[in-house]
Amino acid sequence: MHFGFQTVTEEERREKSEGGGGGGGRGRAGPGAALGPGQPGSLSRVPGTFYQVFENVAKKYDVMNDSMTLGIHRVWKDILLHKMNPCPGTLLLDVAGGTGDIAFRFINYVRSVRQRQLQRKLKNHQNLSWQEIFESYQKDKFNSLGDSQVVVCDINREMLKVGKQKAQHLGYSEGLSWVLGNAEELPFDDDKFDVYTIAFGIRNVTRIDLALQEAYRVLKPGGRFLCLEFSHVNNPLLSRLYDLYSFQVIPVLGEVIAGDWKSYQYLVESIRQFPPQEELKEMIEDAGFFKVDYENLNFGIVAIHSGFK
Repeated sequence: MHFGFQTVTEEERREKSEGGGGGGGRGRAGPGAALGPGQPGSLSRVPGTFYQVFENVAKKYDVMNDSMTLGIHRVWKDILLHKMNPCPGTLLLDVAGGTGDIAFRFINYVRSVRQRQLQRKLKNHQNLSWQEIFESYQKDKFNSLGDSQVVVCDINREMLKVGKQKAQHLGYSEGLSWVLGNAEELPFDDDKFDVYTIAFGIRNVTRIDLALQEAYRVLKPGGRFLCLEFSHVNNPLLSRLYDLYSFQVIPVLGEVIAGDWKSYQYLVESIRQFPPQEELKEMIEDAGFFKVDYENLNFGIVAIHSGFK
């Protein structure tokens, strides 16, 4: 069976990305690109009323993710956070993170670590008075992240809007900020962040090499780069089944849930054209990172690449 692919020039891709709002260069796609909904920005190579598609997908982003991945995208993101293992005081930049999924997990993780630290502290001071224990808890209440911060940067205004609404609904405010920006030209100073994450977004930047160079630039020396992205299945039989599901089922679900077939067809195709694990590893090394490795999840359906500055 032949699966067709649409060819689009870099300039066309950039111009269509700009149509989504907030500059060009990075059409961001969520987990649904292969197994779930895509970020509207990733529809940059799909002709037609781009902005209308963008709005439709943004509003149904979470429903599409869960429907097309059967909820597995949540596990993948949890694994990313455990691999990061942030401690209180960590400054994280989450690029292409408009819906806040990584940011919210980061906040929860750091709060949990902070709480365990406080409990160990109190356990080691058994002779503290009730007043001292109360004051210690009150102090922690107003600094539950231990000065940690996460900056969510996304090129799509509508996705940032969705993320902000989710944050308000879920009660996230402390240590969280939202910035409109392009992955290929980040609006941040050099050597600023401890960790850089990009989940289901790097596949759709216009120039992956530029995005990686920018990631390297904004990280502090010793800072860590983490990329969660759909990759290439390393089992031939599973790969065949995966192709059938991706090309025959996902566009149908896209039509039923989001009312858009062609956009989700593109999202699937973008996966097959993305560099395989080893090639992406070499690109990350070329950007200057060292100790670069990757971990395949679910036979390579997705992979987590890691590197240090």
